[in-house]
Amino acid sequence: MPKGDPIVGLDIGTSKVCAVIGEEGEDGQIEIVGVGSTASTGLRKGVVVNIDATVRAIETAVAEAELMAGVDISSCYVGIGGSHIKGLNSHGVIAISRSREVAQTDVNRVLDAAKAVAIPLDREVIHILPQQYIIDGQDGINDPVGMSGVRLEVETHIVTGAVTSVQNVVKSVNRAGLSIEDVILIPLASSAAILSEDEKELGVVLVDVGGGTTSVAVFVEGSIWHTEILSIGGFNVTKDISVGLRTPITEAEKLKIEYGCALSSMVSSGEEVEVMSVGGRKKHFIPREILAKIIEARLEEIFNLVNREIKAVGYENSITTGIVLTGGEAMLEGIPELAERIFDCPVRIGTPKNIGGLVDIVSKPVYTTAVGLVSYGMKSRLVTRGFKAVGENVFKSLSAKARNWFSEFF
Repeated sequence: MPKGDPIVGLDIGTSKVCAVIGEEGEDGQIEIVGVGSTASTGLRKGVVVNIDATVRAIETAVAEAELMAGVDISSCYVGIGGSHIKGLNSHGVIAISRSREVAQTDVNRVLDAAKAVAIPLDREVIHILPQQYIIDGQDGINDPVGMSGVRLEVETHIVTGAVTSVQNVVKSVNRAGLSIEDVILIPLASSAAILSEDEKELGVVLVDVGGGTTSVAVFVEGSIWHTEILSIGGFNVTKDISVGLRTPITEAEKLKIEYGCALSSMVSSGEEVEVMSVGGRKKHFIPREILAKIIEARLEEIFNLVNREIKAVGYENSITTGIVLTGGEAMLEGIPELAERIFDCPVRIGTPKNIGGLVDIVSKPVYTTAVGLVSYGMKSRLVTRGFKAVGENVFKSLSAKARNWFSEFF
């Protein structure tokens, strides 16, 4: 792939489909040249339930991005999420080849050994993410190639997904006229756009609150050690508003975006908002504080579930730098203050950084995943140009490709 070819990140979410087109700048920085976004109705909790609706949304978002960038695109990097995604840590060990010097073939063999875990037939490995290598008991090694030893071990984080769920995403993208260069786990893509190396090294939790799911990724000592995707997100907040205020879903979403606040104590007692009723009944006014209390209650539940997940895997004392919130719901007023109260640690809102071009458009939490996919695409291009996985074969190529270049990033 030539250096000048555009890199496309496609975020297929429950509430929206977003396409971001980037180019490799002269200084190595990502230049965002096109952005397209449209409402999504073909997914539920991050899983495709209507291929035709998903295809139409992809085509609309891509066409908008192409028009803005003035280019035609044929391939993309796609984010994958949904509650079917599962992560587990695994350990592999081998004897180093006769030369007693670690070669790339030894690294591939030890990763294969770590991958040899019992996985149901309806699931497939998406990522094999090396956390650290160990040579003759010496741990903390990031790149063992060229080092001497007898015994090589690796600790990895393996991400698996339901075969049918990933295939439906692949089919949707292919029917929209695009080939897939790679499929990337959404928390990993988001981390590439918003997390610093210091945060990953000292310990941080990335919480991506999307429309249908909430993604959690724990980074410790520069590597990812835990991932979880919860089947709850911003749509649950919207539905609570719709039920609580007896208003249509579309109106509830507008109320959340325009007047929503995640912390009711931040709302003045005299503020009121106009609410449209269901079935043509008259509009009425309610205190904004009531709207905030509905939002606060659901977000409290989401954050408590995340907090419980962090404690269940024993990383609550390892996240020195705290929590980074991103995703569409992270744009709500008062959400960092509410999260700090729940997690009892520092919280910041993560937005894409180290980018150029259309910064004023994409510097929002809602574009984090799409920009992160572009960032991964650039890193992949730097490691191996010319690779392009297309159609149904992309899923089979993920494991081999992950062994070759994911170790470069973690």
